[in-house]
Amino acid sequence: MIFEKVKDIIVDQLSVNEDEVTMEASFVDDLGADSLDVVEFIMALEEEFDIEIPDESAENVKTVGDVVEYIKSCVEE
Repeated sequence: MIFEKVKDIIVDQLSVNEDEVTMEASFVDDLGADSLDVVEFIMALEEEFDIEIPDESAENVKTVGDVVEYIKSCVEE
């Protein structure tokens, strides 16, 4: 569920194919995101999931799986 929403946001924000978005995919290395893309993506996640992602947490998010796990931890609280 969370992965599907995250994937939809990534496909929309980064204009990549759905099959490129895996839990192991790196935003920079695999999906071609730059720092501005990552900031916009984090903002979209915050809006979609109604959470706040601090800058220090955002810096630790390198892969799609990292994002999914972070969101799960926020939603479960």
